[in-house]
Formats: sequence, structure tokens, C-alpha cells
Amino acid sequence: MFTFNPLWKLLIDKGMNREDLREALNLSPSTMAKMTKGQYVSLEVLHRICVYLDCQPGDLIAYVKKDS
Repeated sequence: MFTFNPLWKLLIDKGMNREDLREALNLSPSTMAKMTKGQYVSLEVLHRICVYLDCQPGDLIAYVKKDS
């Protein structure tokens, strides 16, 4: 499982919120909902976020080991 918590922290550090990011990159509400739930989003979306925030993919997501 992946979490986008690093992205949300990065946005806070930059004085932004999720809606600011969504509007700046013209992301759909459903894409933002998927990220909030830790669901799959395309590499294209991750690429656009990295370019906009000048960061690496590892700055956006983290792997969370699922307990068996």
C-alpha cells in the first residue's frame, strides 16, 4: 500500500492546500480523491506534480507495509 502523506506534508510546507494543487495542475476531483485514499494514479500525474513542486517521486509517496 502507498500513502500520499509525504505530498500533503510538502504542500503544507509550501503554504499550499490540496485544492491549490488541483487547480494549478488542472487535476480532476476524482484524481485527488484517489490520492487521498492512497489509490493508483498515473505516472503522468506524479510527473506533473514533481515538475510543479520541483521534487522527486519519493517526496510524494511512501510505501506502507500492510500487516498480514
